Amino acid sequence: MIANLKLCRGSWRMCVLSCVFALALPCQGQEPGEPRVARMQLQLRSGNEVVDVIEQGDLLTVLGEQDQGYTVLTYQGRRGLVAKSNTVKLAEAVEIYDQLLKANPHEGRLYTQRAMAWWSRGNQRRALADFDRAIELGYTASHAFTSRGMFHAAVGDIDAALTDFGRAIEIDPRDEVPYINRAAIHMSQGKYDQALSDYAVAVRLNPTRAGNYQQRAGAYMLNGKLEAALADYSHALELDPKHIAALMGRGYVFYEQQEYAQAVTDYSAAIALAPNSATAYNNRGFNRQLLGDSRSALTDYNRAIELQKDYALCYQNKAWLLATSPDDSLRDGVAALQAALRACELNRFKDLGDLRVLAASYAEAGRFELAIGWQEKIIELSPAGDKQEEKRILEQYKNKQPYREHRPSPERSGAAP
Repeated sequence: MIANLKLCRGSWRMCVLSCVFALALPCQGQEPGEPRVARMQLQLRSGNEVVDVIEQGDLLTVLGEQDQGYTVLTYQGRRGLVAKSNTVKLAEAVEIYDQLLKANPHEGRLYTQRAMAWWSRGNQRRALADFDRAIELGYTASHAFTSRGMFHAAVGDIDAALTDFGRAIEIDPRDEVPYINRAAIHMSQGKYDQALSDYAVAVRLNPTRAGNYQQRAGAYMLNGKLEAALADYSHALELDPKHIAALMGRGYVFYEQQEYAQAVTDYSAAIALAPNSATAYNNRGFNRQLLGDSRSALTDYNRAIELQKDYALCYQNKAWLLATSPDDSLRDGVAALQAALRACELNRFKDLGDLRVLAASYAEAGRFELAIGWQEKIIELSPAGDKQEEKRILEQYKNKQPYREHRPSPERSGAAP
């Protein structure tokens, strides 16, 4: 679930990722990468000793990658190195499970594994059919219900998802994954207290998994409990300093607390780890703008748009900067108008913030008749509490005066030195 949180006049905005579903795979406190599937039976060795046997079709949790191999965690919780050539991506494993099921047609576990492969391939119907078949055959492991519940949630059958997550918890109340997934549903419904209750159990069950703290922090943040959110994001980063979602979330909390310089630091760290994250560039640019560093902000906005050509939010931010900055050398009415029109086109002229910056851009470009026309439309669409301010801006355009938006200085924003 992505939340776009509005600031000021509904113009400058940032994005924050609040919650995700967790795949029902063994992770033993590690943050897993994309799972791999064993193509054949493998022996996991430590020196000359065989410490685990990986069966064909086993899911392997990827902990790291080397040139020729993956560091993996097996289903039994053993860590070791396997050759890349001996594994396939989950989406490529359907045929492996077809072969195994031909020899073992009543093995429910294999149906659950093929279901996840179908899902990775994008075939929801076959994935759900395989999960149903596994459970019909009597395979009632907790993760079977957890995984089926996750897929029910993804197709919008929330009641069925909640039933499956509840059943998984009944079967194995020590597994944190169904609690995390049920909490994600509560988050999507705005039931933050219920989400926090489930996240609390997940944290207690697995206190070494950074993702548990990161996701609970998102619930705290959306529930308005910023200090608790900050503590959880920070603890997640103590456990895993490279946890990108925690860096992004903590950056947003710092913004909310007007600690713009610290927000910039976190977004910069996120960019170092994920240099193709358009959201990280947009959010860093926004906080740089709050600190008065408009040129760096513009650089970040341009980079975000390079990475994501349809990033309407960033086009809006860029247009506001170019149209309304008090810095005469930075304003560019023509470029502002191009960015504002692109934002409006992407949002089908339905976003009030886009329309506001469109009017401001027309004014900066000296096309006051169009600025006045759009501003009159904005007054019509604005909430009652905003109409007076919008009328004041309309009079400004009628007097051929463009709009200027003065951002708070770092000192007034309380940013750290």
